[in-house]
Amino acid sequence: MPANPSARRAPRKRQPLGRLLLLALCSLLVLQSYFALRIALWAVLPVRDTAFMRAAQLRMLHGRENVEWHHAWVPYERLSPWIKRAVVASEDATFLHNPGVDWKALREAWIRDHSRRVERDHRIVGGSTITQQLAKNLFLSPERSYLRKGQELVITGMLELLLDKRRILEMYLNSVEWGDGVYGAQAAAQQYFHIPASGLSPLQAARLAVMLPAPHFFQHHLYGPYIDRRSYTIASRARDAQIPR
Repeated sequence: MPANPSARRAPRKRQPLGRLLLLALCSLLVLQSYFALRIALWAVLPVRDTAFMRAAQLRMLHGRENVEWHHAWVPYERLSPWIKRAVVASEDATFLHNPGVDWKALREAWIRDHSRRVERDHRIVGGSTITQQLAKNLFLSPERSYLRKGQELVITGMLELLLDKRRILEMYLNSVEWGDGVYGAQAAAQQYFHIPASGLSPLQAARLAVMLPAPHFFQHHLYGPYIDRRSYTIASRARDAQIPR
């Protein structure tokens, strides 16, 4: 018997690959929405913990070393202007005017990181702004990959869109790592100089700024020819550094 042309055809089953792609897209959108919501809340609430802090606490929990935890949020106006100036001078001289990413520095870092000399010496050169570093500290891991870098750039855009430069610098100074269990300028000032962050001198602030690229090393080498020389250089540059009011 010939098939009835008016009979309905059975609906085709959606391909599993299509479902997986749709699920992945929805998950990605939910994740980005979560990041944006957290950032929006941090516009008015202090940062109590970050992804880097939680990872450190987990290592401490499963490790044998006995490390004390130091972290306290201090409002922007109670942070010494010298720690603000020193960190900007050391980490991101164009912070006040860049859009969150210094594309020239990022491109130069990429070229240096992929040069034969750098690959031979196994060294990585950074080109991240303060906003990028904050994005990584808040939500991501220290591992290096193009996927993580892409997510870092997305979060950086969110930070710049939802927060002003003053708040971004305030969050960074209150959450960045300054050694094992030492997070934020207040904890660092008390740990290394036994004073509050409001009392940091130009040279003390510069010394803390020099520590940032390698806090675990410099916490045991707070004084020495290199860090002394570098601290004087940063203290000199800090006088001209532009910071949010």
